[in-house]
Amino acid sequence: MKNRLASICAFLIVFVNIQLSSAQKTDTSNPIFTQLGEAYRTPAFSMKGYWVWCSSVVKGDDKKYHMFASRWPDNILFHPGWMIASEVVHAVSDRPEGPYTFSDVALPARGAQYWDGRSTHNPRIFRYKNKYVMYYMGSTHPFEEPNKKDFTLSSKWCIVGRSNKRVGVAIADSPYGPWKRFDEPVLDTKPDTFYSFLTSNPSPIIEEDGSVLLMFKARSYVGNDKYSGMCFGMARAKSIYDKFEVLNNGQPVLGGLGQAEIEDPFFWKDKKGYHVVFKDHVAKYTGEKGAGVLADSKDAIHWTVAASPKAYSRTLHYNDGSTETMGQLERPFIFFENGKPAYFFFATMDGPGGFEYGTHSWNVVVPFKK
Repeated sequence: MKNRLASICAFLIVFVNIQLSSAQKTDTSNPIFTQLGEAYRTPAFSMKGYWVWCSSVVKGDDKKYHMFASRWPDNILFHPGWMIASEVVHAVSDRPEGPYTFSDVALPARGAQYWDGRSTHNPRIFRYKNKYVMYYMGSTHPFEEPNKKDFTLSSKWCIVGRSNKRVGVAIADSPYGPWKRFDEPVLDTKPDTFYSFLTSNPSPIIEEDGSVLLMFKARSYVGNDKYSGMCFGMARAKSIYDKFEVLNNGQPVLGGLGQAEIEDPFFWKDKKGYHVVFKDHVAKYTGEKGAGVLADSKDAIHWTVAASPKAYSRTLHYNDGSTETMGQLERPFIFFENGKPAYFFFATMDGPGGFEYGTHSWNVVVPFKK
């Protein structure tokens, strides 16, 4: 009897500890997490016949709101379809939270001979003086269009398309274009560095002197046929027309060798310093795979993860009273009004988790509390 009671007590202790641990991972005093309201059930942007991903929003001279997002046909696999078939599109709304209506293709395919000729993805839009500036990822490959049967992560399209990912910039006088694209990327790869394999996921800010500070995702070659996990680097360009120079003595600023993988940075600056939210790819920081992490810096080089790191969860509370844990929740983007965060945009997908199980993707928006 004593042994049985002891076993029951031990079980209860373990159960309580598990519940406490779970509660600690859910509860957070993070300054972003605590200010998030209820997500809008109506998608901010979606398109029939397409996978939709990424979102970045700017207010135009026409007083309308302009979203730049990625789309590619949903008759091919979501992942890795974006690597070889994505295009950046432009959508418009009268309200920052949307819903947004498709307007035009901003960065279409332009041929394999161009570094970004077969895929454009990861748009980040901002206004600088009288110009609209969009940083993005581009890629190319020399093959025919993929067929559904042979198109996999190990196929030739994916292998070449992934290794050709680079960061570029497009500039226009209007959010409706035309967009000036360049014949070379503004952030290329470099041998024997943490970004020798690819550069991607650009997140820029304009400094007071007109220079551009860019946080980006990178991978390096490991031998001839493998590549490293994901990490973040920091680079600077003298202006929106110049190429970037990688900072921090050519070393990553977050993640890297021996560190857990991270991705999808959204980088900004305010009176307190520099900040970034990013995807906790393997649940190292938040205890939740795919949740968001907040980190802060005084110089954009040395970063400190917040004491309560979880900035957002994959579980969304909707304005119709429902709660749903999304299959994927990525590409965070904060839209600011009068210098304050107003809306949090995400790319999301249904399903239990894992790109292969999703049937639909869209952009969702979560308002910050007033």
